[in-house]
Amino acid sequence: METNTPLAVVLESAVRQIGQIVLGKEREIRLALACVLARGHLLIEDLPGMGKTTLAHALAQTLGLQFHRIQFTADLLPADVLGVSVFDRERSRFVFHPGPIFAHLILADEVNRATPKAQSALLEAMEEHQVTVEGETRPLPSPFFVIATQNPTHQVGTFPLPESQLDRFLMRIELGYPDKQAERLLLAGEDRRDMITHLRPLLEPASLIAAQENVAGIFVSEALLDYVQALIAYSRSSPQFGTGLSPRAGLALVHASRAWAFLCGRAEVLPEDVQAVLSAVTGHRLRGPSGESSANALAQALLANVAIP
Repeated sequence: METNTPLAVVLESAVRQIGQIVLGKEREIRLALACVLARGHLLIEDLPGMGKTTLAHALAQTLGLQFHRIQFTADLLPADVLGVSVFDRERSRFVFHPGPIFAHLILADEVNRATPKAQSALLEAMEEHQVTVEGETRPLPSPFFVIATQNPTHQVGTFPLPESQLDRFLMRIELGYPDKQAERLLLAGEDRRDMITHLRPLLEPASLIAAQENVAGIFVSEALLDYVQALIAYSRSSPQFGTGLSPRAGLALVHASRAWAFLCGRAEVLPEDVQAVLSAVTGHRLRGPSGESSANALAQALLANVAIP
């Protein structure tokens, strides 16, 4: 069943526009956009200089979202993220000064270079879309997303994210090196940062929320749910996996599959939608029997051993 809503057309234009900035990475752009449409948070892990920050900034600009970048460092404090109350002499009271977390899209750049205490400042925001500062709970803007980037954990000065925080991210993706043609265009073209400032917003927060509501209404059949449950069950029972997928992971897989189907112009989820997002959704949640993680290998093992109903 096809759907040709104006929102779907605009989102396709968004993919093309971001693709003019982040060259040769259409699949990764679609995954990032699907993550936003599924109301999830995104983790991008790769070497420095691969375009992680550029992708996040281009996504925010294209979707018409307020964007704040937080550079995570070893000396970052939770108050640097959340905000702090400062005494105002004229008013004779403390006045709260919001931190950079109060925006539609937050880029937590190099999140694993901060200490676990600073990393934990994101947990409540990501899960509840609110923060508690000095005993008072403050709502965050809607929509609200976190895109975090991290360098490979073997690099100097990194603090690995705990599993509880990794699980807050709907997807984890890698960008990788560009192909030869894309890299040549990148080398010969103008500065990507200058190009981002000229990007035309194709949506606004209200229309993005409408798109998310449309995604939530994408039909999922009983047979498709059987397929998702079979994937989850295999991850829990097979000796190929040290840790199986949780119920939250199953929900994440359904939400992401709905968003992928919507981007493909369909009103129902097909098995190929599940397969398209599986590695990004499960790669940071699965572990091998010895505790190691290999996103692509473990996801491919799931797909190879679980038949489509």
